[in-house]
Amino acid sequence: MAVLAEGYQINTLSAKQNGMGHTGTALHLGAESQIFNPAGMGWLDKPFELSASVSPIFAYGEATPKSTGVTYKTDNKAATPMSVNVGFSIYDNLKAGIAFYTPYGSSINWTDNWPGADLNQSVSLKVFTIQPTLAWKITPKLSVGAGLMVTWGSVDLNKGLVSPQGFDAMMQQLAPGYPSIGNTVPASVNLKGSAHPRLGVNVGVMYDINAQWTVGANFRQEMMMRVKAGEASVRYASREIESILESKLGLINHAEFTAKMPCAAIYNVGVSYKPIKPLVLAFDVQFTQWSAYKQLDIEFLNPDLAGFNQNIPKNYHDSWTFHLGAQYNLTDRFDLRAGLMLDTSPVDKNHYNPETPGMTKIEPSVGFSFRPLDMISIDLGLLYVAGLGADNRSCTYKDFILGERKFEADYKVSAFCPSIGVTLSL
Repeated sequence: MAVLAEGYQINTLSAKQNGMGHTGTALHLGAESQIFNPAGMGWLDKPFELSASVSPIFAYGEATPKSTGVTYKTDNKAATPMSVNVGFSIYDNLKAGIAFYTPYGSSINWTDNWPGADLNQSVSLKVFTIQPTLAWKITPKLSVGAGLMVTWGSVDLNKGLVSPQGFDAMMQQLAPGYPSIGNTVPASVNLKGSAHPRLGVNVGVMYDINAQWTVGANFRQEMMMRVKAGEASVRYASREIESILESKLGLINHAEFTAKMPCAAIYNVGVSYKPIKPLVLAFDVQFTQWSAYKQLDIEFLNPDLAGFNQNIPKNYHDSWTFHLGAQYNLTDRFDLRAGLMLDTSPVDKNHYNPETPGMTKIEPSVGFSFRPLDMISIDLGLLYVAGLGADNRSCTYKDFILGERKFEADYKVSAFCPSIGVTLSL
């Protein structure tokens, strides 16, 4: 999921719109407008609409550390962002709904003993949102909408706690001639916790200039996700290593920690155009305020463990994503879609951590919908993510034995994301 958008934002929240470059700020999408621009739900023309989609992500990452020159590949499981949207009409000009979706997440597995294990072995970050929404169509051309985002999440992070080089250096002092452990990470830590619900708003406005042109704008508020009492546990490479390190690391087992990271604010503006009746073109510009992510702080509540606190500079900068999409109604029952996204990276070259290997990406997509019955639409999409590469990236961090160290590597990422969804209108 880390490669579907920069940072840990997810841009695969609709099977229909995935095929159309994930546009939607200036489109009338019915119940799905709750995510893209709540104002768009003002044009919901059915008493009731339900849409649901899931987008399995098959992501691949490579890193070539400068220290070894060897390329290491991720061993990722498929991630499954999803959304469920319900919308219904209260009056002709007042609509309501509720949406469930996964706006942020990250899932990557570099394996235990690769050279960057001190920074990250694997991570699973999941963020969920439930959003009740209202849309008011003030005039036949103008609509406004607002949703209350109730957002919570969980994190499961594994990283090396003691490096192989640090362990070897320590053992040469304690027991000269002790054999090297090679590339095996002697001790790793698992950090697992849940973030309590946070509140934010998703608001928008949409205006039909005429029968051909529509414009829209949308804002999603920043929310700071906080883990107040996660739990840590230590894993050792062997019983022998455990007997050596347990006296130094034993207090970490079952110790509680705090952590926080932002769900960045997002600003969208969009325009759609119908040059002919069956064809819709859409263009969105998305600005994500990633500058809110200054540092990742993981701190233990036990003051005796202060030496193991993690204060990792991130220094993200704000980024832009450009969405272009087209939909053509081939028949009354069949729609074709195509799209393209350009997603720019917020990650600074000198604060580049493999937990979220950011880089500028080009993401083409195709899709279609088929309506076997007037009330049912089956929606399919396919998105490909082509990372443009990130060479000579580095990150400075603290080794608990050797002190400050620097990890440098070249990175590549790519992904396939098929989407399937269904829409029911009554």
